[in-house]
Amino acid sequence: MKRNNKQWDIKAATVLAGAFHFLYYCGKACLMPFLTLYLRHLGLSAYMVGIVMGTRHLISLIWHPLSSLLARHHDKQRMVIIGSLGCSAALGLAFLLLPSAWEGAGVGACNASSSLAARPTADYASSLSVGQITAYPGKVTAGVPSKTWQTMSAQYLPGAGHSITAVAQNSGENEETSPSVSGSLEKGEEHNQAIVNHNDKSQGNVTPHRRAARSERQDEVEEGARFEFLGSLKGMDAKHQLFFLVLIIMGLWELVAAPLDWIADDGLYEYLDFVDATDHYGRVWMWRLLGGACGVFGAGLLVSSLDCFLFGGTSVPRSAVHFFAYALLMLVAIPEATFFPLHLNRKQAMQRRGGTSSGVKALQLVRDDSRTLLCAITACLMGAAGAVVEDFLPWQMQDHGGGELHVGVALGLALLGQVAFPPLQRSGRVTRLLGPHGRLLLLGTVSRALQCLYYSFLWGPWAALPAQALDCLSVSAVWWSLEAQCKDVASPGTERAMQRVYQALALDLGAGLGSFAGGLVAQRFGVAVLFQGLAAGLALWCLVLGPLQWKIPKQRRINYSRLLAANASEDSNSESDPERDWLEKAIEQGDGNNNNNRRNNFHR
Repeated sequence: MKRNNKQWDIKAATVLAGAFHFLYYCGKACLMPFLTLYLRHLGLSAYMVGIVMGTRHLISLIWHPLSSLLARHHDKQRMVIIGSLGCSAALGLAFLLLPSAWEGAGVGACNASSSLAARPTADYASSLSVGQITAYPGKVTAGVPSKTWQTMSAQYLPGAGHSITAVAQNSGENEETSPSVSGSLEKGEEHNQAIVNHNDKSQGNVTPHRRAARSERQDEVEEGARFEFLGSLKGMDAKHQLFFLVLIIMGLWELVAAPLDWIADDGLYEYLDFVDATDHYGRVWMWRLLGGACGVFGAGLLVSSLDCFLFGGTSVPRSAVHFFAYALLMLVAIPEATFFPLHLNRKQAMQRRGGTSSGVKALQLVRDDSRTLLCAITACLMGAAGAVVEDFLPWQMQDHGGGELHVGVALGLALLGQVAFPPLQRSGRVTRLLGPHGRLLLLGTVSRALQCLYYSFLWGPWAALPAQALDCLSVSAVWWSLEAQCKDVASPGTERAMQRVYQALALDLGAGLGSFAGGLVAQRFGVAVLFQGLAAGLALWCLVLGPLQWKIPKQRRINYSRLLAANASEDSNSESDPERDWLEKAIEQGDGNNNNNRRNNFHR
């Protein structure tokens, strides 16, 4: 009765959902691909960035299903979506309040494309000689001495361990220069420090007694701070303080932003399923990719065309535009969220409360079927590889002279490549050329391995563009193969739950592990070695995946729709047989009566 009383405009609902997803994913693409670059400019190292991004993915792993369950239980889906948009916009801007760990962060970020790297990683820095120096000029104002931070390799210096940082200070135009050189030299278990200072005035006026008094006062202040709130942070250096602040903000940000994805997606799918129009769901999915491509390309182009600092000052770097664009698009998406098509099937919700959850059934299917378990492992590995590419490909491009424009064009091209796959799949060309979905899963894994190997040998900022076209296979083809596997083995009502399991394994669990491991490897060996190791690992898995797919028997799909149609036809036939027999008997009896009447009339 409800379906008859209410008007269900499927076309308008699809357009509104597409507009919402376009704005939402456009806003995310304005910020998320560039976030690791921003953290690098603030002064965080590779392993710190890996921990921050990995924590974000692990929070999503737990909070995605839990928040969706709570919103459905209390029927507050629309309220959660609107609140998530507003709170995520506010917490996204909180990153701009964080101080940098080094003074020249703003200018270093602005001059990243000209200075080859804002803060070189281990592999790139070790290849530089003493003459090859990356400079980070600080802020220069009238009457304020300028500072230049220079980092150089110390491999050619006698007894040098890793690096030397030299700070040259110029106190004025007509004043003498007083250079101060501090070196940290390590070799084996010995640790030596050499400090050379040529400033006779400052050193001659400070007595050892005053130095001891100052050090005692500083020790007392530090001991008192340890007993205060957040005293542990005050006892750390600026870099670790920044790391913990970023970690806290990232955790809060993900807690308010994560519920939106699953809640909006589930509500839209149930709406279309209720009106028997689930075939329109794929069109909405395409608007996500188009919005992401427009966002990442537009943000990269806009930021690269701006000056180093906004508003004519030196306090707001141009990289803050990413956060402003994200917050603006989140707020613009709120009106669309108020009319977003949502539906809660209360009968199914009551059945889920009374019986076993569909998610538990999906996990049991993944565990019991060997081919499905193989797909789950592949999804986890591909998610880890995707997280490494998202986090550290911008670093690799920046190390070779790239900036926001190069990153935006490269990632936008990758998203457009993913858009090109669904039309090919619907036309049937993919199945005819590449075979079944199991073979396509192997091909997608090989494509990701080739991409990672190619990224490790980049020679320029635009060199990453050719490999981005392979995202059509390494991302879209892999997801299509996983969805096809779900359709093969899923029981009625668990197909979408199995897709959620694969999404959690790839985008949350696998991505989190990939970010953690990627940050540690990049810190220890460099980004290039990270991509080479990732390519080798995926290649080894391909050697295992192919024979296992060939040996494991494929489970035939039970087509329940055909079975229901066959049962319906049998029932109709069984019902029509008695009717046909009754009709034939009636006709025969009628013919017999007519013949008898004719005979009687003839005898008369």
